[in-house]
Amino acid sequence: MSDKPPSTDGTVTPGVFKRILRAIQGEPWSRDEILTFLQESKGDFDTEEHSMLEGVLEVSETKVRDVMIPRSQMVVLELDQSIEELLDIILESGHSRFPVMGENRDELIGILLAKDLLRHFNSASAEEFQISKFIRSASMIPESKRLNALLKEFRDSHNHMAIVVDEYGGVSGLLTIEDVLEEIVGDIDDEHDTEELEFIQKDADKNGRPSYIVRALTRIEDFNEFFECDLLDEDYDTIGGLVLHELGRLPRRGESLAAFEFEFLVTKADRRRIHTLQVQKTVENGPADAA
Repeated sequence: MSDKPPSTDGTVTPGVFKRILRAIQGEPWSRDEILTFLQESKGDFDTEEHSMLEGVLEVSETKVRDVMIPRSQMVVLELDQSIEELLDIILESGHSRFPVMGENRDELIGILLAKDLLRHFNSASAEEFQISKFIRSASMIPESKRLNALLKEFRDSHNHMAIVVDEYGGVSGLLTIEDVLEEIVGDIDDEHDTEELEFIQKDADKNGRPSYIVRALTRIEDFNEFFECDLLDEDYDTIGGLVLHELGRLPRRGESLAAFEFEFLVTKADRRRIHTLQVQKTVENGPADAA
């Protein structure tokens, strides 16, 4: 942090002086005082430092429901699936942990770790594979749980995934330790993240209509060319910018927007930016006119 004074005219404001005096006297600052200090000294930190410090404070106020992967976006395994079907899902998703469901999405059986399957196939055992033998118990948390408490729970239990349940006991989503850490340090990229994806790629059809995964950095002109539409790009350059502009704020995962004859569903985002969107045309014929 630089040594320049906290105010532009070189004087120390009473509020800043009071906090400095308390610090000299060894008195702890309140959370609000720390937040105010960060806001007033924004230019004294580099962007990443400032964002991380704010993230540390925000995580204590953020609730699980605000950052969880919603139920509709969960990649799950079903108890009655064949080993071939299970492996297809595991390989395609690239995840390491999977909720295992029974007859419906509210009947949670437990968690399957991909590494447990590797151990099975690496062994010389001729025993027939039974998924029930590899299922581990799941950590269940309420939507109202705060992220700092969940992070401590993850650390103490050595679990890396928790299933989120609503007030009626139904499954409403899931959260991983990576999701919590990303709220502090920003997006953590790995080999399965969006940089490896094409800007626009075909996804599984949804509700009988073609669906696409679109990177938020896709330029409007490229989006227009692919979808044969005519979105305007005067106020934004990318499709993520369009969604931000229309919503007027940064959305969370699972939020959707219907605009310009398209449905946009946010499939990956952090507190800094949108990463990917699921896109469907609401009208199959004719351009989407953003005028």
